[in-house]
Amino acid sequence: MGLSSVASNSEGMQLCIFDLRRGQNEGQELDKILFFYPADLPFSTQLSVIGLSEGLITFTRIFSPEAACEVIEAERHSHVFFEAEPDIWMVVIVEKNKEAEAIWRVEGLRKVLKEVHSLFLMFHGSIRSLLEKEPAAGSVRSQLYIFIMDYLSDFLSSKKLQLPSFRDSLKERATVQMLTVGREAAIEVQSLVRVVESCTGSQSSHSLLLFQDLLVSTTLSPDDTINLFTYAVLRLTPRALSAGLSSWSYLRKGSAASTAVTGPTMGSTTSLSEPFHGSRGTSAGDDHSHAVRPLQHDRWSKGRDGFLITDIWQAEPGSLVSVTPSIWLQQTEEKMYLCAYQHKSLTFIFLIPVSSVINGEQGILAVKQLVLEHASLKMLKVEEKLSKGWGGENAYHVSGYRYLLVDGDRNLSRASPPGKVATLTKVNCCNCLFLCMVDLLKITLPLEACLADNKYNLFLGYLDSHLEP
Repeated sequence: MGLSSVASNSEGMQLCIFDLRRGQNEGQELDKILFFYPADLPFSTQLSVIGLSEGLITFTRIFSPEAACEVIEAERHSHVFFEAEPDIWMVVIVEKNKEAEAIWRVEGLRKVLKEVHSLFLMFHGSIRSLLEKEPAAGSVRSQLYIFIMDYLSDFLSSKKLQLPSFRDSLKERATVQMLTVGREAAIEVQSLVRVVESCTGSQSSHSLLLFQDLLVSTTLSPDDTINLFTYAVLRLTPRALSAGLSSWSYLRKGSAASTAVTGPTMGSTTSLSEPFHGSRGTSAGDDHSHAVRPLQHDRWSKGRDGFLITDIWQAEPGSLVSVTPSIWLQQTEEKMYLCAYQHKSLTFIFLIPVSSVINGEQGILAVKQLVLEHASLKMLKVEEKLSKGWGGENAYHVSGYRYLLVDGDRNLSRASPPGKVATLTKVNCCNCLFLCMVDLLKITLPLEACLADNKYNLFLGYLDSHLEP
């Protein structure tokens, strides 16, 4: 869900990642810092923040040894904790804004931390495994810094880091938004998936099909589906590929309500040259220009054959030869080649196990050629059917309401269109949000049924009678 904005000053937000297993000896305390934003804060300040966080974690374990600390609410700041991996902590500290119209939603901040960590896992593997391969941690810090700064760049507005407020964005992270399809279209989609899977020549291949920014079909596990869907919406769908469009709805729509900002001014992605690593004494080999940056903007494009292409992944550091992107699946920990085909509003992503491709890039080219020969016409047909049944960006708008429906059991969500969210008034903003948070009330009601007919209005009325005004 959207997050409340914080005050505008140089200490509005601090984000850090540290490893409790490192820097235990006197004089080596800096070694435990893996990432810190803002990077230009003095090391003494960084150590003070991490020392306080470590102290809070240790202290709260006395009272709750089985459950890790999640949030500490101080008078001026909220401290939000997430143990991403054993003894590797992500902490965000935000300054409270007494004039904010909405209460901080701590779980929303935690889900931001979880999302960036899940995406990092998908592209780089676990932080712990990287540290075991390179105990000095120089390249790990470099990878984390580049990845997270590219992630935060999506929150930039006029070079200011800005988190969305409830009134700006109805969004539930760690969920997917699905397209409602008819029976005939569903049959065509299933047929398309089977054909593409047969072209890959591997029974361990997987696929993900999107129309616009909505999920149509997936053969992945729930966690892997969420991760790949999130990345596709951020960088791969037609909307994401369109020049000048941000991935986040509240920035994409240019809502005038987003006036409060957080943190210091950020430059463009060229700010990655800040003296974060050099002052730490990392090796010269940790050059930012050699790192894989899957979240970098404007690095994906559509080729003439319909496949999406990028030069992000290179055969060797500094090489001009691009290779097929690859990701790690969370469920099986298997490395997969990522291939994406796009026709108009349809984006079809299929994953092939790296271990099953004998001839590397030549093998991938052969698979793509088979897909073009046997599945391209089916993709055109599926796109045409989905387009005919698509009601446009405001298809799921419910007149008179601004809603967010969350099905926590199936990791699904649906919300008012971004353009409609921006019309919320200051008075009815929070009431509309809390009116429609299905997850909080633990109501068992099929999401698709609620949205399919007029029963949804009755559902809203039911919620209205059970919530405080």
